[in-house]
Amino acid sequence: MNSEEPLKELNEFAQKLGLFKQNYLLLKRALAHRSFVHETGGESNERLEFLGDSVLSLVISEYIYKNFPHKSEGDLSKWRAYLVSSHSLAGIAKRIELGNYLLLGVGEDKSGGRERRSLLADAMEALIAAIYLEYGWERVKEFIINLWEPLIAQMNKYNQPIDSKTLLQETLQSKGSAPKYKLLSAKGPDHNRVYSVAVYDEDRLLGKGSGKSKKEAEQEAAEKALKILE
Repeated sequence: MNSEEPLKELNEFAQKLGLFKQNYLLLKRALAHRSFVHETGGESNERLEFLGDSVLSLVISEYIYKNFPHKSEGDLSKWRAYLVSSHSLAGIAKRIELGNYLLLGVGEDKSGGRERRSLLADAMEALIAAIYLEYGWERVKEFIINLWEPLIAQMNKYNQPIDSKTLLQETLQSKGSAPKYKLLSAKGPDHNRVYSVAVYDEDRLLGKGSGKSKKEAEQEAAEKALKILE
């Protein structure tokens, strides 16, 4: 997003969401990455992210508790962990094209920040918090359930979390093959390391991914591989 002219994009996203049409302040903060704030001033989405994490967890916990009465506490905990994971958050953020509207610094934008799983997940949590603060509990619950219900239905169908690595494994196995993951690089200090991973079908490169852990990078690589195979 052009940091000098955010209002047009904010208005477009507000119209798409059907929210924040009269007041862009919270929406802008939810989309503002610290790299953007460093260049322009203001407040980043990090505090909203903190709140949104708790709001999402409670909404999901309540929903699966009420709708799956025969599941054990252990199963419910596993389901919740997957549903509030960065993988799920980023996937839903991509579904609503949130990345197109992120407020990023120039360097972060050029380095592919709009597609980065961690940024998308963080901004999704911040957006949830902004909706909660602006509209209250019932409205944010409606927003979350509408977006998460298809994922919950898929989990219920297979009776387990179905992530990109699992789907890729099943897709290739049906063709008599299997994915192979290769670590390409691990850059940065220990507390902020970024891993890059590639996934192959024999010698054919299917996708590359990056993340704060090898597991996260593999998930992103598998997600891109699935898009190619589709």
